[in-house]
Amino acid sequence: MKTKILFFFLLCFSINTFAQEEIAVQRYTAHNKGKFFVSWGGNRDSYTKSDVNFRGKDYNFTVADMKAHDKPKGYHIDYINPANMTIPQTNFRMGYFFSDHYSVSIGWDHMKYVMTQNQIANVTGDINLPADQAGSIYNGVYNNTPVDMSQGGAQEGGNQGNGTAFLMYEHTDGLNYINTEVSRHDDISKLFNLPNTDKFQINLTEGLGAGLLYPKTNTTLLGKERHDDFHVSGYGLSAKAGINFTFFKYFYLQGELKGGYINMQDIRTTKSNDDRASQDFFFFQRIIAVGGIFRI
Repeated sequence: MKTKILFFFLLCFSINTFAQEEIAVQRYTAHNKGKFFVSWGGNRDSYTKSDVNFRGKDYNFTVADMKAHDKPKGYHIDYINPANMTIPQTNFRMGYFFSDHYSVSIGWDHMKYVMTQNQIANVTGDINLPADQAGSIYNGVYNNTPVDMSQGGAQEGGNQGNGTAFLMYEHTDGLNYINTEVSRHDDISKLFNLPNTDKFQINLTEGLGAGLLYPKTNTTLLGKERHDDFHVSGYGLSAKAGINFTFFKYFYLQGELKGGYINMQDIRTTKSNDDRASQDFFFFQRIIAVGGIFRI
């Protein structure tokens, strides 16, 4: 009897020791479920050409194939200066792993969209401003008419801008895409024979997102007073793919390629509620971000 009891205790001790050893060697990076993450980074952006419609009490016209570009800050202290962090093109994201391979997150993509000023674009529509307004020099009916968008430019036919720009238009504070994403994550460290993923881990990630556009649109239109204000203007859809390098379990560097579609049908352009613009286009982001991943 004593032998049986001793054998039983030895067996329990062995099982308990083995279980503790298994727990001890299980790495922090082996499972993601229940973890939170947060990241901050910067981006460069490209945009397709866009037909932009401008409408108000005395005008309704469309600028065809408008060209636009981003406004990079370059390597700058503003990316980490709390007082100026929204000046560069930046990306903020925070999320939660609801399984080992899937996460849900919310984020703010702070892009910048600047109409290329030195361009000639075709305009279709009509402008009939009161004669005492500076922009009345552009009055007329346009039928795919080339117009110089530069400051003090001239429209085809000889009407000079006289220092009054036909249009200055940008979303520079910024083209704010506030979105939710669902993403998949896969550890590919084994492909590189990494012995300890708690020290260094490589992951691939892909995701789909959707959200609202909340731009601060800076516009000077037909000599009207400059307007620059935040306004919910439309929606966006996006998809991304990226690679993640995790260091010492809790810190990571992530590079992403992200593309999508933006549709804004209610853009504020002047202080008058009658004046609006609308456009839609595709965008492409290149993102580099740093972040942390942790359990609470």
